[in-house]
Amino acid sequence: MLLLRNCRYVITPTEDGKVNVMENASVLINNGVIEKVGEVNDSRVDVVECGGIAIPSPFNAHTHLAMVMFRGLVDGLELQDWLKIIWSMERRLTDEAVLKGFELGLIESLMNGTAGVLDMYFNPNVIDLAEKYGVRVFEGPTFIDEFEDPRLTENRLRNLVAAAQGSRLVKPVLNMHSIYANSEDTLMRISELKEELGLRLHTHVSETRWEVYRIRDRYGAYPVEVLNKFKLLDSSTILVHLGWVTNWEIELILRSQATAVHCPSSNMKLATAGFFPIRELIRGSNVALGTDGPGTGDSLDLFKEMRLTVLLQRNNYWDAGVLTASEALMMATVNGYRAVGLRGGLIAPGYLGDITVLDTSNPSVNPLNRLNIINNLVFSFTGNAVKYVIINGEVAYGPHNRQKLIERALTLSSELNEFILSRLLH
Repeated sequence: MLLLRNCRYVITPTEDGKVNVMENASVLINNGVIEKVGEVNDSRVDVVECGGIAIPSPFNAHTHLAMVMFRGLVDGLELQDWLKIIWSMERRLTDEAVLKGFELGLIESLMNGTAGVLDMYFNPNVIDLAEKYGVRVFEGPTFIDEFEDPRLTENRLRNLVAAAQGSRLVKPVLNMHSIYANSEDTLMRISELKEELGLRLHTHVSETRWEVYRIRDRYGAYPVEVLNKFKLLDSSTILVHLGWVTNWEIELILRSQATAVHCPSSNMKLATAGFFPIRELIRGSNVALGTDGPGTGDSLDLFKEMRLTVLLQRNNYWDAGVLTASEALMMATVNGYRAVGLRGGLIAPGYLGDITVLDTSNPSVNPLNRLNIINNLVFSFTGNAVKYVIINGEVAYGPHNRQKLIERALTLSSELNEFILSRLLH
């Protein structure tokens, strides 16, 4: 049992879509699950002195962690031109380099307060690293026809499913890069695998206008319609980007109860334009938040992404009330957990013991009070304020291991720099 004691504030979304603020409260976690919130006195437990703000840990609902090695390398290009360069470098990657990139991304995510990630990449088995750092990882090999025979991708997926059966933190998913990157035969096989293995589908959809035109030329239908045709659209489907969707596609998403994931930093940097229809989606479906990969989003900090989400959506709709700070907080926390089928993202009895504690001493986030704390969380805080990350009732990050994680990250960065300069840029 773990007692997070004497928090200045405990902030949590509620099941009815609002946010509750408790002052001077504690949280008791038993066997990885929150047992009590409020006044707790129990001398039999391990104690962590909170002192700051306790929030449900953010969950990154779309990223490519190993792409930390591409941070800042390619800029000023739109997605398809960017991909040509990145894919040419990715063909020269080694398993060792990918694992180092994944580990570095995992450390960065953890230090920014994130307890779980939905990752899409070419990772070899990442179970050992997820267990080492205590972070929840939803992972699977990525179906891209021109990179690998889909039969080999399927074999690697089945191997991961078997290996992850004993893992408390790693869960397999069906990662399909996109409709345009895979043939009709591959889409049919992915549909069969989804039904056979009972896995969630995680895919990029309608990210650019180019993609929409290409899919229409090939199938005579729009991307979401194609997913529906291949029986790939249901409540276990996670759709990323959705910047170029029609009204009738939105209706399909709402009826299917699929999750929609917004990645504002990446979309703006790649000038994908379009319009993520948050007003239309958020009232009737699960809408979560992702950083995308550090090669485009540059950061694995969901606090920055919350701020940008609100600003971008208000600008797009010409409406300062279209998205509140409370709704952005829900997108980054409880909605991310819902996307992958976990009972987490709330600080309430019966929910997973995943809690991030924030330091309140920085002048840039003050003054703090009950009236402004939610807005300040979204508009003023960053991952630099993270003091503790508790995952499954265990302290995965805090003062006890901060320096060790920094040193490991610097070592990985040095090794990846050598690989990038010697192998990828020549």
